[in-house]
Amino acid sequence: MDNISSPAKKVMLSGIKPTGDLTLGSYLGAIKNWAERAEQYDCYYFMADLHALTIRNNPADLRRRTLEQLAQYVACGLDPQKNTLFIQSHVPAHAELGWVLNCYTMFGELSRMTQFKDKSAKNADNINGGLFTYPALMAADILLYQPDLVPVGDDQKQHVELTRDVAQRFNNLYGETFKVPEPFSPKVGARIMDLLDPRSKMSKSDEVGNGRVCLMDRPEDIARKFKRAVTDSDGERCVRYDPENKPGVANLMSIYSAVTGESFEEIEREFDGKGYGVFKPAVGEAVIEALRPIREEAEKIMKDKAYLETLCRDGAERASRIAYRTLRKVYKKVGLVAR
Repeated sequence: MDNISSPAKKVMLSGIKPTGDLTLGSYLGAIKNWAERAEQYDCYYFMADLHALTIRNNPADLRRRTLEQLAQYVACGLDPQKNTLFIQSHVPAHAELGWVLNCYTMFGELSRMTQFKDKSAKNADNINGGLFTYPALMAADILLYQPDLVPVGDDQKQHVELTRDVAQRFNNLYGETFKVPEPFSPKVGARIMDLLDPRSKMSKSDEVGNGRVCLMDRPEDIARKFKRAVTDSDGERCVRYDPENKPGVANLMSIYSAVTGESFEEIEREFDGKGYGVFKPAVGEAVIEALRPIREEAEKIMKDKAYLETLCRDGAERASRIAYRTLRKVYKKVGLVAR
């Protein structure tokens, strides 16, 4: 593949852990919009499989989800010719720089990370060192590629701020080494909530899965989930957008709008007087048709082992060229003997 880097473009990077199956919320809320970025930015998207090791995974499931996530990225429209798509563990520079940055990240800083406190409370039987030093590896993920911008959600803002602090600390000690990235609030799509709990975000880590729709779900499963979706018990039984008083219906309307392009006003007119018994299956059918080409393309990619191996190899090679350029500079600055 040709080198897609362009000095005229700013660099952007994002990674998702393959610890759960990508959902309709992942797609409509973020991935659907990523393809547009390739015209404006040099984009790096990776499967954060090293970060996934902070919890205990079934090894076969982790491998499957990692490869499926890569296949789904391509199926969702992320052209591997225009975006650098790779598996984190296939670029050893992530772990190598992660160790170096561990040595420039203060214990007190890591102790203050709210995500460590939250995850420790939820996983009291597995509070491991990786969970504690997770932000240093995340800083390495980011700084290796000298990005200008890092798309960040509310749960990761603190980690990006720590990355900036570590980069500035290193630069102050050794001279200009890392570009200090800016947090970026990307254009987001519809905020998709759980079908059974419309006050909570649809999550790929939901173990039961009845309130979430995954990109690889079978059509009959999608239809069943929407038929069981929570609406509202206000007795009104009309399709009207009112997130405060009718969160279930509002969520279904958001989903229907995102996959059909219809406005809330158009949806209200379309289903005026028809009730939830007609509306819920219609939303399910619209989602089935929207996800059908993604699922079919991802399945096709997963069956083509040679193409999948090419995707993994080419993405890792392209990412490694940039990553090791940074790592060599860091090793020289801290006094390690050149390889």
